[in-house]
Amino acid sequence: MTAVIEAAGLGKRYGQNWALSECSLAIPSGKVVGLVGPNGAGKTTFLHLAVGLLQPTSGSMRVLGARPGASPAQLARIGFVAQDAPVYAGMSVRDHLRLGAWMNPTWDTELAADRVAGLGLDPNQKAGRLSGGQRAQLALTLAVAKRPELLVLDEPIASLDPLARREFLQDLMQVVVEQAATVIFSSHLVSDLERVCDYLIVLVGSRVRVAGDIEDLVATHYRLTGPRRDRGRLPGDQQVIVEDHTDRQSTFVVRTSAQVLDPSWTVERMGLEDLVLAYMARAAADARRPKLAEAR
Repeated sequence: MTAVIEAAGLGKRYGQNWALSECSLAIPSGKVVGLVGPNGAGKTTFLHLAVGLLQPTSGSMRVLGARPGASPAQLARIGFVAQDAPVYAGMSVRDHLRLGAWMNPTWDTELAADRVAGLGLDPNQKAGRLSGGQRAQLALTLAVAKRPELLVLDEPIASLDPLARREFLQDLMQVVVEQAATVIFSSHLVSDLERVCDYLIVLVGSRVRVAGDIEDLVATHYRLTGPRRDRGRLPGDQQVIVEDHTDRQSTFVVRTSAQVLDPSWTVERMGLEDLVLAYMARAAADARRPKLAEAR
């Protein structure tokens, strides 16, 4: 497996607070990667580290085989659409394309012009007068026209209406097919990621909670419901993600590559959204434990 991003013990601290902590993972190339987590989880920090806008406090990171932002040549291989798809309000669409051509040695003028025409954008229109969806599409055009090997998108459609989100995602998938780029797509909307992504990273409370191919993750996570039972009585190959108990009933979310053969359990496969929520719930439970210990 060729990794497009490798992180080892990666961390970023602001004052006394860690925005990202002990992050170790390898993101394979050729994937559409969904980076999901609640607001404040550290998603933007991770992406800003990946594109060289921030420097880590601890650990290391390599992107496309080099330190992020190591050289103009490396930056030319990365396309980035920041949160809220920022463009220059006073500049026209045509001026944005001229700026992109001037700044990027690998700029594809024909691709940029074809995208603008296909989207129905007026080249003379000021960016500040475009709709939210049009601004997002213009920002995506600026990113993909440089023909990047890695395309990084930081919640570019969070503020768009459902129709504009769908159009953006459809357009993104066309770009993926045509350019065969690796894409990292950050969002807190699991439904958006489910449409386009084949690899998932769940980031909660500044830490990576799980990462892997979506197909494999969905195939190995189950919800078990049955008579009251302590987790210590579960088979050793069943990793408990979260658990809930009443006086008579237990519910576990487990990860296992083996079949669940115990007939006392009602076994349900996990959908992607439920899987993400389970890891968020586990992170919340982990955060409460030190406080409970202090209270005692």
